[in-house]
Amino acid sequence: MSTKIVVPDLGESVIEATITEWLKNEGDPVSVGEAVLVLETDKVTLEVAAENDGILAHIERQPGEDVKVGDVLGIIEESGANGASLASVMGNKQGTKVVENKETKQEKQASVEERDLPLPETAKANDGAKGRITPVARRMAQEQDIDLAQVTPKDGERVTKEDVERYQEGRKAPTTDEQRPTTAPSPSPAVERNGREERRRISRRRQTIAHRLIEAQQTAAMLTTFNEIDMNAVMTLRVRRKESFKEKYGVSLGLSSFFVKATIGALKAFPLLNAELQGNEVILKHYYDIGIAIGAEEGLVVPVLRDADRMSFAEIERGVREYAQQSVDGKLSIEALRGGTFTITNGGIFGSMLSTPILNPPQVGILGLHAIKDRPVVLDGEIKVRPIMYVALTYDHRLVDGREAVQFLVRIKELIEDPETLLLEG
Repeated sequence: MSTKIVVPDLGESVIEATITEWLKNEGDPVSVGEAVLVLETDKVTLEVAAENDGILAHIERQPGEDVKVGDVLGIIEESGANGASLASVMGNKQGTKVVENKETKQEKQASVEERDLPLPETAKANDGAKGRITPVARRMAQEQDIDLAQVTPKDGERVTKEDVERYQEGRKAPTTDEQRPTTAPSPSPAVERNGREERRRISRRRQTIAHRLIEAQQTAAMLTTFNEIDMNAVMTLRVRRKESFKEKYGVSLGLSSFFVKATIGALKAFPLLNAELQGNEVILKHYYDIGIAIGAEEGLVVPVLRDADRMSFAEIERGVREYAQQSVDGKLSIEALRGGTFTITNGGIFGSMLSTPILNPPQVGILGLHAIKDRPVVLDGEIKVRPIMYVALTYDHRLVDGREAVQFLVRIKELIEDPETLLLEG
């Protein structure tokens, strides 16, 4: 009996993934629950496990291929008294060779065709290239009536199909007698920089980030407003309470909890910034799932603090630190990344002084925090040095007017500069 390995449900709004690697080879025994391959989505990297014991008889899709939910990735055949034996699964007497799928055969054939071979002495007249030539390049030249003697190999040693294609493109370009060079062309920059450039596949997460950012710019009327916050009261409170807070809750008192609480207070005062625009309707959300942007090595992720308005300072700090560690370890779950009604991003931890954050669709607001710097300010007619942070709010102007956006930031400023209000108002 055979069992298909399929792409599992990848979570909300995620329908595609990329195969990163197979952890098992064809012919390897597998156990139920054992990971057999790794998939990468735009949000997380996850392992796909075997659903029953048996032999990995067939690999349908190869690393690097994009797959969708429900696609068949491989086949597991049962072994033992009630199932197919290893030999019958593998298709030979020793039971160690897996029947090659069509894709593998095609890849091997392509590899053979692209192998550079000596130019035979019996080559036709248009095979006048010097040195070595691949069979694919020779066939392309014959089909397109190209004189291989005119094709210059990029690596200087052999003519490949890429060389033929490049020559063909150049031949198609319109030229005049005056435009044709009278001397040999100088080497292209690509030849001069051979070995100094590196080509890498963009990760699925990075592809999706790029797609979503462009989508946000094309679909939302984004505008950013700024303000500055005197952080003296919060920093003084943290110094005074940090030891007792950590001793009691086992986590340090950071800035995250203050800004999450202040953001929720501002969202309650200006609910449109916690809403979603769908066509000609607005969805007002009376819950506060706050996304915390984390700059992971493979790209930005935004795990969500669910019902953050019901969380204590310690629970917020603990949640943010757990998400940060899971991001480093690559263990963020799909559930942690779903939804969110508003996002906070802190470029200040990287030294950013000022920025204009981009919306995280379908949200209509995102708060950007920045580095805290000592600045001279005028207080009661005197110049004093204060720790100042610039904050930025990017909002969707289709739903939120500038007045509400400015007042939203002013409310956050008031709550941060008077942190006792956060406690009094919950």
